Amino acid sequence: MTNGATRQDVLNYASNQYGTEAEYMWADVPNYAVLRRADTRKWYGIIMNVPRKRLGLDGEGVVDILDIKCDPFAREVLLDQKGFVPCYHLNKLHWIGVLLDGTVDMTLLSQLIDDSYALVAPKKRKTEKKLGNA
Repeated sequence: MTNGATRQDVLNYASNQYGTEAEYMWADVPNYAVLRRADTRKWYGIIMNVPRKRLGLDGEGVVDILDIKCDPFAREVLLDQKGFVPCYHLNKLHWIGVLLDGTVDMTLLSQLIDDSYALVAPKKRKTEKKLGNA
């Protein structure tokens, strides 16, 4: 039995891990859910339902995806794995799309969500960096 990630798994993880409640910001795409940090107000993910053909996938209909921020090197490695696609909505160098159709294991996806959350954390000021190195 697979532990593949779904939309609800991601929403539950974001809520339990970070206290994030999804924001549904657009009336014309009511199923698009933004995940953002409370401290920086920056997005660390967006869940969308996208036509399969727009993602270059076979078949008809739509599929849920999660766009998350990631390191460009990790992005290149992930794109070679099943369940990952180029980012649909955001910067294609720093973000990647993850299919939420059960293809990607939730354990891996939770690590990637954690990475994305960390990547949009507040930046340390120069004085904080100097104090940390002393």
